Amino acid sequence: MSSSNETTGTADCNKNLPCHEEKLENSPAASVEEFMTHLRKERDKHSTEDESRKGKRSIEEVLASVSLAPAQSLWTTDASGSVQLRIDESCLEEPITVHQMFRASVEKYGKLSALATKKKDKWEKITFSEYYHCCRAAAKSFLKLGLERFHSVAILGFNSAEWFFSAVGAIFAGGIMTGIYATNSPEACLHVAHDSRANIIVVENQKQLDKILQIRDNLPHLKAIVQYCGPLETKLPNLYSWEEFMAVGLDVPDKELDDIIASEKANQCCALIYTSGTTGKPKGVMLSHDNITWTAHHASRAGDMQPADTKQESLVSYLPLSHIAAQIYDLWTGIQWGELVYFAQPDALKGSLVSTLREVNPSSHMGVPRVWEKMMEKIKEGIAQCGYMKKKLVMWAMSVSLEANQKCANKDEQKPFMLLLADSLVLQKLRAELGFSRCLKFFSGAAPIASETVEFFLGLNILLYEAYGMSESTGPHFMSGPKAYRLQSCGRVVPGCKFKLADTDTEGIGEVCFWGRNVFMGFLNMEDKTREALDEEGWLRSGDLGKADEDGFLYITGRIKELIITAGGENIPPVPIEDAVKKELPIISNAMLIGDKRKFLSMLLTLKCTCNTETLDPTDDLSLEAVECCQQLGSQATKVSDIVGGQDKAVHQYIQEGIDNVNSRATSNAQRIQKWAILGKDFSISGGELGPTMKLRRPVVLDMYRSQIESFYTE
Repeated sequence: MSSSNETTGTADCNKNLPCHEEKLENSPAASVEEFMTHLRKERDKHSTEDESRKGKRSIEEVLASVSLAPAQSLWTTDASGSVQLRIDESCLEEPITVHQMFRASVEKYGKLSALATKKKDKWEKITFSEYYHCCRAAAKSFLKLGLERFHSVAILGFNSAEWFFSAVGAIFAGGIMTGIYATNSPEACLHVAHDSRANIIVVENQKQLDKILQIRDNLPHLKAIVQYCGPLETKLPNLYSWEEFMAVGLDVPDKELDDIIASEKANQCCALIYTSGTTGKPKGVMLSHDNITWTAHHASRAGDMQPADTKQESLVSYLPLSHIAAQIYDLWTGIQWGELVYFAQPDALKGSLVSTLREVNPSSHMGVPRVWEKMMEKIKEGIAQCGYMKKKLVMWAMSVSLEANQKCANKDEQKPFMLLLADSLVLQKLRAELGFSRCLKFFSGAAPIASETVEFFLGLNILLYEAYGMSESTGPHFMSGPKAYRLQSCGRVVPGCKFKLADTDTEGIGEVCFWGRNVFMGFLNMEDKTREALDEEGWLRSGDLGKADEDGFLYITGRIKELIITAGGENIPPVPIEDAVKKELPIISNAMLIGDKRKFLSMLLTLKCTCNTETLDPTDDLSLEAVECCQQLGSQATKVSDIVGGQDKAVHQYIQEGIDNVNSRATSNAQRIQKWAILGKDFSISGGELGPTMKLRRPVVLDMYRSQIESFYTE
């Protein structure tokens, strides 16, 4: 995408402050010679920078010091291909492989605990040295089972030490690690396993094994299946328990594995992240060794994660590892900085997560917005059940904390006395109940987070640091942290990365585009999609609209593909209106704005309800917060079915008044919601309306509720 009106930004690897500079002048070259010329121009352009850079090596010296695979382009769609790395003067770190990163960490942190698994009510830990040797053992077994170079090991199951061993072992053995969402259907598993040419599939249990057994005849490259939890219920050819699998490769010589490890290059593919398919068929995002090792180092430091020789960080792993956010945060950053990773129970999102957090008391925690929202709802329910005086005390403390944090959030100021008092009397105890008594850093990523949620946690004296990026940028390209925080912003560009805003409008809003060592290699076997994602200069198009302030903080204003263009030609980002409705109406769980190519806006609403503790499916029973809301309105409703279809006049009037309030603040008539309906059940992953990270799948909802939507415009 070319534009005559662009804003660009960059950040030095060694500084936390962004500096603005002109965008790259020339296209990345189609040949090595042209590429070197391009890099020299970049070097010359920065040659007058301050004295702190004089001691750095040149680009040529960095490239000469490492052995990279020959590459003619910044991108490839071939699993065995290689790419030119986006090395420039802003970040001259030497490219390394995953194995080199792990070996360096073992040398520094070898005796420290690395992974903790709860077995029979006791946490069992292994050291980084033991972790490394388990990965080598898994790699040997993969080789013995016939793993071919640049074919995949697909992993299907909940987070565990075995998941980590399989992922790292696959890379050590010269394969490509590929995660499959545990919630995937057999057909969705088939797409990933077939597309990635899986030689081996590692499954958690019988439930996941059954999915693979249904599709294995359609997987021509599949050679073996490994189950890492529980005994095998049936003996089948080429099916191994975890114990059998780890023993298979015992006779593989160290030299055989070491020779493969030595042949691996930092600019080759080692991981595939499949997009969640919210806008279509999942695409295989190819990540290189350098993508992973560079991002694990720089993005985490932008979030102020500490190396273990300074202070060992601890965290709980529970989000899907097939998603880039959890994989970078839990797996790769854990290796890079010597973090201690505790594995949650498989029913973490069904209610056991807080119990694990209380036991572990992690130093940092990451959640997707829906997890933070669910935690907020549970806390609200707990507060509602408190006695009068205790409730008044909690509400006082939270209001003091919210007001103080809103005033101080964008400034480096000392916390006021009243906040310290409220925190010591009330809020510390509340955070301890959540398992956050020692937690200093709280991250949110994978989707935009509502201002209501951010403000609620500010009331608990918890600042949610938002990260923003994509699978195609190996996770975060922008990070918030203790040293880079603004309300409603997703932070500053990660040091060493660049960004630009393309096709900016009069308000400075444009498409956010990325440049850096974290930008992906390409989509596997999808040249057209890869060319769509990268502009002619090699910048990654995010598809998101945003603007930056004078200090380099980014604010996302919408998503191009989600933008509603009414029949009258008005462009309307749906998320701000949806968030406003949910903030105005605490009874509402999900809101989805409709109106693309329509004469007016309408909205689908769902009510807050309880979930089945086993399946996580939404039930017909209203949540405690929703029931209390109804009671305040004089309604006796306790079920969703009591309200849908306008049966409950009091609730219907309450929602209409809330919609009217939101409409009164609309910037134009076109942005007013004219019609709305309450759906019979809440959105869920199992229902298909939400993706694996609980992100709204708008095309799916449009299709599922087509008749309801059409009724808005035909009545």
